[in-house]
Amino acid sequence: MTEAPITAIKVLAFDTGGTILDWHSGLVAVLAECGARCGVERDWHSFANEYRRRSLQRMLGAVDPGFNIDDVHREVLGELLDEDRGIAFSRVDRRAITARWHELDAWPDFVPGLRRLRQRYVCVSFTILPLSLVIAVSRRNAIDWDAVIACEMLRVYKPRPEAYRRAAALLARPPGEILMVACHNFDLDAARGEGFRTAFVRRPDEWGPAGPPDPVPNPACNLVITGFSELADALLA
Repeated sequence: MTEAPITAIKVLAFDTGGTILDWHSGLVAVLAECGARCGVERDWHSFANEYRRRSLQRMLGAVDPGFNIDDVHREVLGELLDEDRGIAFSRVDRRAITARWHELDAWPDFVPGLRRLRQRYVCVSFTILPLSLVIAVSRRNAIDWDAVIACEMLRVYKPRPEAYRRAAALLARPPGEILMVACHNFDLDAARGEGFRTAFVRRPDEWGPAGPPDPVPNPACNLVITGFSELADALLA
């Protein structure tokens, strides 16, 4: 089957966790704040990355789970703190850390780019994050989505093929008219497998000083961009 031209795209579906939100800086900041109150010093960059890594491992690919990633964040944080007995964070500190996921900042280039893109395209958040979290960070960052498709609403999580199929069905668009935008190859590869067009956006600071685990885009991507202004330039030309 011949692939539809890029001009056929009608919908942009954005991964949200690391593609839109700077989770690493937000988590490192709150961990350092709690550590300062307790007189504890650690490599909070590494701690935040392990926190994120373990949480993703438990959430990605889940089918009809009885939990969402907010639950996973609480559980994984408890495990990490139990493993390091020298970090005596109080319940108040732990609540502050898990609450910070709902208070993250967007990358500075996203909102201006989205504003331009929505002039022509339907723009949706397609995410493993809970709906309540996406609402909170969207209001905080003045992000105007046309819709939010949270995997918890689909009852199946990316990168399972069913998640992309169900998202396309909800949007009432053939997959070839949907561009999946993400900074993670695993998400884009799965979307492409279901017929989506794909755009890899570089987010070199997503994992802090360590750098992203998969910084090299799959050459099968339709677009590789350095930021959202470039995405708007490419699609609105």
